[in-house]
Amino acid sequence: MFTLSNLFKAALGLVGAVLFFLVGSWAAQALYTVGGNDAQTAGMTDAPGGLIGGDSAAAPAEDVVEVVMGEGDAAAGAKVFNKCKACHKVDGTNAVGPHLDGVVGRQIASVDGFAYSEALKGHGGTWDYEALDAWLTNPKDFAPGNKMTFAGLKKAKDRANVVAYIESLQ
Repeated sequence: MFTLSNLFKAALGLVGAVLFFLVGSWAAQALYTVGGNDAQTAGMTDAPGGLIGGDSAAAPAEDVVEVVMGEGDAAAGAKVFNKCKACHKVDGTNAVGPHLDGVVGRQIASVDGFAYSEALKGHGGTWDYEALDAWLTNPKDFAPGNKMTFAGLKKAKDRANVVAYIESLQ
């Protein structure tokens, strides 16, 4: 039998459940969102020489020089490379991603036997320090439409160290 108190309890339970799921959704979104808002990304490069958001405040010059000039700690890069090992190998065999042996100085999308995305095949160029820095910063910005799901390494020091590590294996 429906009484006013039962109807009130049911409505209160429904409203409580909706609020519970909304708060849970907001919390999950805050914890697991990749990327940042415009204020966070205003100074981040989207490609060599370009800016996301058009702000004139670029990344600190010494951060870019660190990678472009090939400065980095190979031992520290070996630790950062653990993030890459899920998809890339350095033993000459391909995995989910192409092997990274000899990548520094190699033509982009040139590993035999690996099925590159059209976006990367059409990019052209060489994996020099500048290209590797841009790719490692944000692969989706470097070649929109590529298949790599990794969000990138935001710290310039980590990128420089990974490049130094990979180059040390050549």
